[in-house]
Amino acid sequence: MNLSVIATIAYGVLAIAGGVMGYVKSQSQASLISGIISGALLLVASIVQLSGQDWGKYLVVAIAAALVVVFIVRLAKTQKFMPAGIMIIAGVATLGAVLL
Repeated sequence: MNLSVIATIAYGVLAIAGGVMGYVKSQSQASLISGIISGALLLVASIVQLSGQDWGKYLVVAIAAALVVVFIVRLAKTQKFMPAGIMIIAGVATLGAVLL
């Protein structure tokens, strides 16, 4: 298992956990749904990468880039580092692992 797959799995789990935490903390169904969907897609992309198919990396790049943009906007709007800052850092790290 290479760094790209490990980073993708970690970011997927973090996205799911963040969605669940957002729901538990503030009853945000949008956080729950978006966290589960984006996390599940990242986990699927990690499986596709493990099977040796290149489109798994493209899927990771698309999802991670979209999440980074969403969380940059959220950080700018709220001026609160948590959870947006963590998701930005993890997203950029995942993009770096996949693209390098």
